[in-house]
Amino acid sequence: MAVEKVLGIVKEKSIEWIDFRFVDLSGKAHHVTVPAVEVDEDTFKNGVAFDGSSIPGFRGIEESDMVMLPDTETAYVDPFTAHPTLIIMCNIHTPDGERYERDPRGIAQKAEEYLQTTGIGTVANFAPESEFFIFDDVRYESGINKSYYEVDSEEAFWNTGRKEEGGNLGFKVKKKGGYVPVAPTDTQQDIRSEMCRLLMESGLRIERHHHEVATAGQAEINFRFDTLTKTADNLMKYKYIVQNTAKQWGKIATFMPKPLFGDNGSGMHVHQSIFAEGKPLFYEEGAYANLSEMAMHYIGGILFHAPALIALTNPSTNSFKRLVPGYEAPVNLVFSKGNRSAAVRIPVAAVTPNGCRIEFRTPDSTANPYLAFAAMLLAGLDGIQNKIDPVALKYGPLDKNIYELPEEELKAIRSVPGSLDDALDALLADCDFLLKGDVFTKDFIDNYVGFKRAEAKDVAIRVHPHEYSLYFDC
Repeated sequence: MAVEKVLGIVKEKSIEWIDFRFVDLSGKAHHVTVPAVEVDEDTFKNGVAFDGSSIPGFRGIEESDMVMLPDTETAYVDPFTAHPTLIIMCNIHTPDGERYERDPRGIAQKAEEYLQTTGIGTVANFAPESEFFIFDDVRYESGINKSYYEVDSEEAFWNTGRKEEGGNLGFKVKKKGGYVPVAPTDTQQDIRSEMCRLLMESGLRIERHHHEVATAGQAEINFRFDTLTKTADNLMKYKYIVQNTAKQWGKIATFMPKPLFGDNGSGMHVHQSIFAEGKPLFYEEGAYANLSEMAMHYIGGILFHAPALIALTNPSTNSFKRLVPGYEAPVNLVFSKGNRSAAVRIPVAAVTPNGCRIEFRTPDSTANPYLAFAAMLLAGLDGIQNKIDPVALKYGPLDKNIYELPEEELKAIRSVPGSLDDALDALLADCDFLLKGDVFTKDFIDNYVGFKRAEAKDVAIRVHPHEYSLYFDC
């Protein structure tokens, strides 16, 4: 989209403010808002200044000046502000005009550029299934003398005896019993539809929405695939609109992987494929799951590098509360067609050559999408370049329910790291594939690992409420 077209939208829609946004290491958006009358072509050329030292994991105070350069292709009207506001995502540059090597969006773009230099393909398409909970209430505190959390939902099975609801106590969602029920069990049809309406008005192609497996308002909205950076932009838009729609309805939406004990967590299954000049490269009719040799090698790269990848695709301590057997969590590093208990699934129902793809089911939405998608692409490309054969490495195919396998068979299957620290160790031990094409740098990885180690330590040193149940009477 040309700058002139963006300025035309400002005039046509009587935009009063332009909201310039960027993303930090954790995947959280930040913004600076400028009066529309102060924005002209020079703004798009020279950018908008901000203080990088105030963003955790960016720069020291002695080199804090940074610049946001707007990407006009990302412009959309904010559906929530009282004053008409246009949102635009930005790339981060240093004051001398250099691309900032720790900018997550810049890393995603470099991954796409690297793909084109390999000669393997021209476009990588991504489509995340980002699940979330819609709660009615959340309370939490972590202090020196107390620590607790509490969430609540009118749908939750634990509320069948709640007096405040009078006689309307039936049709609660049972534990692990929430997959696609109709009303009155599903109480959130309208709020999900409203989220979808706003997402579509903001430019996303919505494919469907539904209630997910867990009790207490777990939901999923699927939007159409796009190229790597555009999909990451779309996921940022998706989370912003989902969370703010929930707020308007007096509810809270969270993408936290495991907010409830004993029920399913929320994942972000990521579908991906490679095309060359519009031709799908992952399809071969008659092969296993109709997958080409290239696609199999891509799977090999994903599974081979999975322990390191998980430091970027599941980068929170809470991620590893979800990655445990028994809750549809894909903890086993194998591939299979149609099997949702495998880390890599190949969808086989109603798939055309253009729709042929692989699905990495391990990630969750604590991931920074720009970093996670870039890392997955680089792992897959490494698999293609080095012809990593997942069958030869005994990564599958495993077309069985893995959770019901005998103990001896399970022992032969590689599993995900057991903690964030373990995943970070794996990343340090296996990061060369990320350095190809200078997509990631060693400085970035070392900085990222230190940033995430601090989070892990913050959790590890705190007293857990369940420890009182276990040890207080010792």
